[in-house]
Amino acid sequence: MKKTFIGPQLRQLRRAHKQTQAQMSKVLGVSPAYVNLLENNQRSLSVQMLMALSDKYAIDWRELVQDPSSNVLAELRSVLQDPIFRGTPDLQELRAAVDHAPGLVENFLQVYRTHRTTLDKVLRQGRERVPEDLVSSSPETIIHDFFRNHGNHFPELERAAEKIRAEQPCAPDDVYAMLKDRLKARHGVEVRIRTVEDMSEALRIFDRENATVLLSQALDYPNRTFQLAHVLCLLEADEILDGLVSDSGITSSTGLARCQVELANYFASAVLMPYADVLATAQATKYDVDRIAAAFSVSFEQVCHRLTTLQRRNAKCVPFFFLRIDKAGNVTKRFNSTTFTLAEFGGACPVWNIHTSFRTPGVILPQFVELPEGERFFTISRTSDRPVFSRESQDRRLALALGCEFRFVDEIGYARSFNLDRDDLFSQIGINCHLCPRQACSQRAHQPLLVELPISPDRRGNTRYES
Repeated sequence: MKKTFIGPQLRQLRRAHKQTQAQMSKVLGVSPAYVNLLENNQRSLSVQMLMALSDKYAIDWRELVQDPSSNVLAELRSVLQDPIFRGTPDLQELRAAVDHAPGLVENFLQVYRTHRTTLDKVLRQGRERVPEDLVSSSPETIIHDFFRNHGNHFPELERAAEKIRAEQPCAPDDVYAMLKDRLKARHGVEVRIRTVEDMSEALRIFDRENATVLLSQALDYPNRTFQLAHVLCLLEADEILDGLVSDSGITSSTGLARCQVELANYFASAVLMPYADVLATAQATKYDVDRIAAAFSVSFEQVCHRLTTLQRRNAKCVPFFFLRIDKAGNVTKRFNSTTFTLAEFGGACPVWNIHTSFRTPGVILPQFVELPEGERFFTISRTSDRPVFSRESQDRRLALALGCEFRFVDEIGYARSFNLDRDDLFSQIGINCHLCPRQACSQRAHQPLLVELPISPDRRGNTRYES
């Protein structure tokens, strides 16, 4: 049985009640020395002690044994790879910091996030005036962190979605009709399809006053169904949304609205692909995204997003990350249930074949990649079509990447045809050029920040940044 250590959580609980170790020991009926050992992770938590803590302090035992420190540790390791730091502490030192000074670590990470946001905005501003909100974190960053802190999984929304499918069971290709009927029968909401000309600037409009959902003809079946499920969330899971959003720590009106949208999208995905069914299908098909999409009448992108959320305790799939970019390399969507640090500032690495997928629309491109610190991942990339408003519209395809840690590669069907013993199997990538310390990279597009690459007038290297 796996040992459970709750040192930081116990210390925070004691301090929240303004107790000394001696006072807590009296409440629990143990010695002060035992409380001290628990707080310093020198003793594992027993079932009896867990029940005592739950009873005496009126807390949910599940909250006590949750361990968010792995995500914090992964982020801390990634941050300290930045060249502005001289020397990286070893893993034991970092773990000690997370265990014994969690508040200090969180403040440090927040300072670094603000630094990165500021630096990115300065780089983009050039000679123009620096905006007044320079040091504020973007809503995208805050929401991404909020989802990641929850393990990209929200049990309340999963249960609400499962309740709807249980009340009105239907085949995957009948979900649109079911949602349309439910909106009408339970909420008096009509669904109407409008021409592209009538909805030239929107794909879905929920008119609450007139109890109407307007959908654009530009939407295909999977996306029409998804939009109806999104609206149903606003009507039937509004209290759940309000509770989650209020606990998010987001303060800006824009951030709160964006968070509500992303949570409603999560719910919609759960309605279209019920947890147990999609998990079983994913595992049976070795995570064949096209087959999963066909089984549930959804899109390739919707499956990629859903796979990142299947992190229910005792019923998890392979932990995935998901990234979406446009043709300019801008990150337009990202979800993560792994230790992989997704590109946020300045675009993803050009060595990563997510960019190559634009040259081969609709083709799945597998790739093994290695980060500068040695972490290895397996990824697949493919384009995703977008709604088209007219034949004169510019190509609006986006590129998607779905990936997992290399240790899970035996569970992924897309990796079967590769010889995993090849020395040249892994492509050497970085998060982005600003942060990547790699030398002699033929794809470098920027001078790395605060790191000097060798350069000489007497020698021309692969790029103009290095001789």
